[in-house]
Amino acid sequence: MIKKIARKKCIHIMLVYTGGCNGCDIEVVNAVFSPFYDAEQYNVFLTFNPREADILVVSGCVTKFVEESLRKIYEKIPEPKAVVAVGSCALMGGVYKNIGGDLGTSDFIAGPVENIIPVDVKVPGCAPRPEDIIAGIAKAIHKVVEG
Repeated sequence: MIKKIARKKCIHIMLVYTGGCNGCDIEVVNAVFSPFYDAEQYNVFLTFNPREADILVVSGCVTKFVEESLRKIYEKIPEPKAVVAVGSCALMGGVYKNIGGDLGTSDFIAGPVENIIPVDVKVPGCAPRPEDIIAGIAKAIHKVVEG
């Protein structure tokens, strides 16, 4: 009951970088922390603790090195939760999808985020605009609050 009331007042997002160029991470941080967009004024905060996160924002192609860690982080986030995949790499592997393999296979890339954990909102782009990231997070908030 207390958690449900608190979630209506304040949403915590956790950003997980799973590989790639880091451009989407910069855009997510700009969308949350920059004075221009300032998602904190709407009580959307960035956290690095999965146990207090409501929304998991994943950026970058999922490398085989971080695949199991991503699953563990997802499992630690309490229900109801939402996952937002940000950027072309998170959605389809981007320019990294064929590294180390032949024609569609890869020795290093585990796949897009939705092959590892369930994805609720997809934000395309390389790198997506902060406005699009904020819109994706807003869609995920509805699932968490109404969950």
